[in-house]
Amino acid sequence: MSVITISRQLGSLGDEVAHAVADKLDYQIIGRDLINQAAVRAHVPEVALAAIDDLGLLDLHPPPESIHAYQNSISEIMHELAAGGNVVIVGRAGQVILRDNPQVLHVKVIAPERMRFQRVAQQQNTTLECAQAQVLTSDQTRKNYLNKYYQVRWDDPQLYDLIVNTARLQPQQAACLIGQALNNCVASDNSPNSSIEDSQV
Repeated sequence: MSVITISRQLGSLGDEVAHAVADKLDYQIIGRDLINQAAVRAHVPEVALAAIDDLGLLDLHPPPESIHAYQNSISEIMHELAAGGNVVIVGRAGQVILRDNPQVLHVKVIAPERMRFQRVAQQQNTTLECAQAQVLTSDQTRKNYLNKYYQVRWDDPQLYDLIVNTARLQPQQAACLIGQALNNCVASDNSPNSSIEDSQV
């Protein structure tokens, strides 16, 4: 395995974990720049704005044909990145698009709701009520995105190989766990006697 996808909840420190993993492994990190690449390739710049609008503040509604072109472009680029290896892909349904690729480790970063409210409030210097509204809206938007375009549940644990709760883990500690999981998977893949049972931890 040489590719990691990271799905994260707003306020879970998922972006910080992703960067810590990339730094630890010396991998390239791909996030919102993937949106721009896909939009340019598909010639649908309006979809790029809609895709990064997790909170729905812009109220954009690109036509279905533009969204379809964008989705195809995202998939193409993601498979190209996975073929190159040594990359951490953040968001953009990587856990679904690359779920059949045996070289990919799929990670989800979570945290308790109350803690996520507090983190967002502190990060954005806003009220707890405002932060709560942002977190819940972001969760619903991401849930709707995966359900509408990929017909999967965002919280389906079977989409992930590892779920990391940052309630008591700092990003660097979470990155260490992910690195260990990646190394264990690589060791198992390279073992001539490896089996499903042997690779379970």
